[in-house]
Amino acid sequence: MRVTVLGGCGAWPEAGAACSGFLVESAGFRILLDAGYAVLPRLLGHVGAHEIDAVLITHGHPDHCADLNPLLRARLLAAEATAKPLPVYAPLHALDAVLALDRPGMLDDAYDLHEFIPGVGFAVGPFAVASRLLPHWVPNAGFRLTAGDRSLAYTGDSGPDRGVIELAEAADLLIAEATYPEAVPPDDAPYLTSARQAAQQAACAGVGRLALTHLWPGTDPAHAVDAAARAFPGRVDVATSGLVIDV
Repeated sequence: MRVTVLGGCGAWPEAGAACSGFLVESAGFRILLDAGYAVLPRLLGHVGAHEIDAVLITHGHPDHCADLNPLLRARLLAAEATAKPLPVYAPLHALDAVLALDRPGMLDDAYDLHEFIPGVGFAVGPFAVASRLLPHWVPNAGFRLTAGDRSLAYTGDSGPDRGVIELAEAADLLIAEATYPEAVPPDDAPYLTSARQAAQQAACAGVGRLALTHLWPGTDPAHAVDAAARAFPGRVDVATSGLVIDV
């Protein structure tokens, strides 16, 4: 399993960067995991829009799903456009807004929407996908993707929760939201996680490697890594565009 980070900014993309988006590959099958602002241009630096086999979206905030719209446009309207609908998996109603950006019916042939209630599992190509409802302002599905004997867990956006530990138990890689390095402001504390908290959860879950994502724009990545390294004994990375992790 290979993970290519397309973007990892929280809220909005910094100059030259992108919000949440990860290209996950196994056995020639390609999943786009979240599609936040500015993810599509980075994706197209690796593969064509028509080469994506499925999309998984954690929740409906635009820094996680806005670039689904240009991805579908590229698949439908570009010279190499394919008539094959793109399977898209998302929690109920999470994509209502982004799918309504174009005139009614324009993109209908470009996608096949599979809405689910977080907590269910399903198969996508060679991947077994487990989902879990994790705390955020809107329904947010954490994912665990398993292919063969390798597993990846991803929180989307989530406050600290026992469900993260259970979802990530013994995973080879945990990609964890870490908006703040140390302390989360009180109003955000139920819904967002710090790098320190993400590392504590990763240690409890016994994961092999931790990648911090969704850092607030302007955050010093070294500060986030330092905060996490004090609580997690394994390797800690920051999910920056272009990072490739072979799981």
